[in-house]
Amino acid sequence: MRIGIMGAMVEEIEPFLKKEIDDEKLLEDFKIKEEIEYAKNRYYIGEYKNLEIVLCYSKIGKVFASLSASTLIEHFKCEKILFSGVAGAINPELKIGDLIVAKKLCQHDLDITAFGHPPGYVPEGAVFVEADNDLIKIAKEVAKEKSIKLKEGIIATGDQFVADQRRKDQIAKIFGADALEMEGAAVGVVCDACNIPFFILRAISDSADMDAAFDFDEFLKDSSKRSSSFILNMLEKISENEKI
Repeated sequence: MRIGIMGAMVEEIEPFLKKEIDDEKLLEDFKIKEEIEYAKNRYYIGEYKNLEIVLCYSKIGKVFASLSASTLIEHFKCEKILFSGVAGAINPELKIGDLIVAKKLCQHDLDITAFGHPPGYVPEGAVFVEADNDLIKIAKEVAKEKSIKLKEGIIATGDQFVADQRRKDQIAKIFGADALEMEGAAVGVVCDACNIPFFILRAISDSADMDAAFDFDEFLKDSSKRSSSFILNMLEKISENEKI
């Protein structure tokens, strides 16, 4: 099986490239063999036990995320896609550092309500795209085994960094969203159209009660290690399932 692993920023996949993941035992079996430049981006080809891995960072935003997801599927023939990165909290229960997995995702900035459609909807489409239940189940198993607190919810995607609290409240009210980011739903729409199971994991990088002294760069480094370690543990379980 060939699996695509994505982040939006290079920092979000660096733990794989630099072998900085905390679980060194699992990391021993993760090998990068080749780097390929394609469609103005870099893709890293590797393996993990009996799995083939294609690793990339899409760059920020829905267009780049769609391009990278499409490339993983059509050019590199990936059969599943796992995405990890950071997101901002909408749900007040989410705190900095919490991990949230998307049950479903929407595009909060997609708006043709002037034509009588609900926010986030386009004709022949849907407001929400749902992540793969089997991959979510695997994530829950990993979280339970590692005693990691993992939340499940709705993630809203848009080509905007939303800092205005009124806009956050509006997105929460319209979509029931728990967190905000800039790539997940785009990856989901591509995967859904191509019948490719996908999984979106986010670490919360900002919340309503965040400390003014918060260091985002340091958080990004630490959360990327945690998220990459989580994804690696998921690969371990997927690999075991492949042997059955």
